Amino acid sequence: MDAKIKILVVGDVRGRFRQLFQRVDSINKKAGPFEILLCVGEFFGAKEQNDELIAYKNGNKYVPVPTYILGPCSKETVCFYDDLVDGEICSNLTYLGKRGLYTLSSGVKIVYLSGLEKPDAEKSIGDDSKIYFDKDDILSIRNSCVISKTSASDYKGVDVLLSSQWPYGIVEDSKNSSKLLSFLCKEIKPRYHFCGHNGKYYEPPPFRIPSDQLTQLELCTRFISLADVGNANKEKYIYALSLTPVEKMRVLELIQKTTNETKCPFVGINFNDITARGEQSDSKQYFYDMQAGGDDNRKRGSGGGQRRDKRPRIMNIDQEKCWFCLSSPEVEKHLVISIGENFYLALAKGPINEFHVLIMSITHISSASLLSDDDWQELTKFKTALRDFFKSHGQVVCFTERHYKSSHLQINALGIDEGYAWKIKHAFEDKAEEFNLEFETLLPLTTSQMLPQQGPYFVAELPDESTLITRQMKHFPLHFARDVFCSENLLNCEEKVNWKDCKLDKEEEIEMVKSFRKKFQQYDFTL
Repeated sequence: MDAKIKILVVGDVRGRFRQLFQRVDSINKKAGPFEILLCVGEFFGAKEQNDELIAYKNGNKYVPVPTYILGPCSKETVCFYDDLVDGEICSNLTYLGKRGLYTLSSGVKIVYLSGLEKPDAEKSIGDDSKIYFDKDDILSIRNSCVISKTSASDYKGVDVLLSSQWPYGIVEDSKNSSKLLSFLCKEIKPRYHFCGHNGKYYEPPPFRIPSDQLTQLELCTRFISLADVGNANKEKYIYALSLTPVEKMRVLELIQKTTNETKCPFVGINFNDITARGEQSDSKQYFYDMQAGGDDNRKRGSGGGQRRDKRPRIMNIDQEKCWFCLSSPEVEKHLVISIGENFYLALAKGPINEFHVLIMSITHISSASLLSDDDWQELTKFKTALRDFFKSHGQVVCFTERHYKSSHLQINALGIDEGYAWKIKHAFEDKAEEFNLEFETLLPLTTSQMLPQQGPYFVAELPDESTLITRQMKHFPLHFARDVFCSENLLNCEEKVNWKDCKLDKEEEIEMVKSFRKKFQQYDFTL
C-alpha cells in the first residue's frame, strides 16, 4: 500500500513568521516529516510587521518545511510580491502564484487560487489586478484539472483546494464569500478545501458533491477555515493532514459515505452566469478529446503567431441518446441476447462473424476499471458462460475492451475456430509492431483493480488466459481489435475491418440474434 503523504496547512500569517515557523518546527519533529506547508489568506502583514522575515532571508534562521503561500488580498500587501524571482522569497519559502494546479512528486494534486473575487463594478488597474480573480481564472483552473480526462467517470477529483476567500453557501451570511469559488469547488471536487481570511476556525461536517457531467461518482469534500496565526482566542490556525493521493485511491474508498455528512451547500445555486463559451452546465455527459491540446495546437501556437487555446474541446454525450444504455430510446433492443443484473449481452453491430457479441453495462459507466466487486463477479459469469458456449462449438474466445473515445463500457467477445488459437497472440504482436504500439503481458484479469484506474487503455484477454494491455493511446487506431482479427494471418477478411462495411439489415440481425440466443440458452445463467 502506498504511504500516506503528510501536509501542513496554516491560516493567515500576517507577518508572524517566527511564531509560525517555531510551531511548524516543533510539529515536524514530533509528528513529521511533513512534505509541505501551505499557507492560505494573507501571509504578509502591514509593512512594519514583516521585519521578522529578514532573519530568514539572511540565512540566520531557516524555514523548517518547504512552504508555499498564496498571493495578496489587499492593496497593502501587494508590494511584497513585486520583486520575487520565480516566486522565491527565501530558501524553502515560495509564492505559488495567482492560480494553478501544483502536483507534488508524491502525486498529491493541489489547486490554488489567490486573492478575492473581483466585484462586478471593480475596474482593476495596476496593483489592483493582483488582488482579484474572475471567471476566466476559475474556468482556466477547472480546465487544467480535467483536460487530461478522456471520458465520463475518469475524473476522481483533486486532493486539496487552497483559497483565501470562502465559497458562497458554506454559511448563511455569505456577503464576503465567492460564488465563483463555489462553482470551482463543485466542478473540481476537492477532497479538502482550505480557506483563511475570515479570522476564525470553522470545520463543518463533510458534504458530498452530486455526480454530474464530469463524473458519475459522488465525491466528498471537507471544508476547513483556519484562524490567524497567534490569534487572541487561541482558535486553531494550523492543520495536519495525512492522505493518499486521490489518483492512487480505489473508487470504493472515494465513494464510501460517513454518518455525519451534510447536504452539499452548492446545490440550488444558479451558476448560469458563470458557465461561458457555450459550455454545458447540467444535463449532458461530456468527455475530453485526447487530441485537444496536442501536436496540432502546439504547431499553431509556435509558428503562426496564434494564441494556443488551452481549453479542452468538449464532446457531448447525452445519456438519453447513448446507443448502449439499455434505458435509452436509442438502443437497438432487437440486438439484445441476454440481460443480467448489471450487464447485458448483445450482437455486435457490423459483426465479423455470427459469433461476434458484446458485453455491455446496463447503466452508463465508461470502463471495466471502474466496476465494483459485485459488478466484476457478474461480468466474470458472462465471460465464463461465453467460454463454455464457444468451446461447445469448437471455438475459443478473445475479449477486448477499448477505453478510448468511447463513453460506454463495451467488451467485444469474438469466437474463433480453436485451430487458430495459437495464431491470436502473434496476430496482436504483428499489428502492434505495425502501429508502433507496446503491449504489456499481465496475468489473467481477476479484478477491476488490475486495470488502469485513470486514463485510457486497450486490453485483450487471450484464449490462453494471458492478458495484453497498452496505455499508449494517443492516436490509437480505433479499429485495432478488428484489424487483428481480420488480418491475413488470422481470419483473412480485411474487408471487415470497419464495422460500417459489415452492417446487416434489421431482419438479418433479428435472425442472427434468435439463432445465437437459442444456441446459448443452456449456458445463459440469467434465465
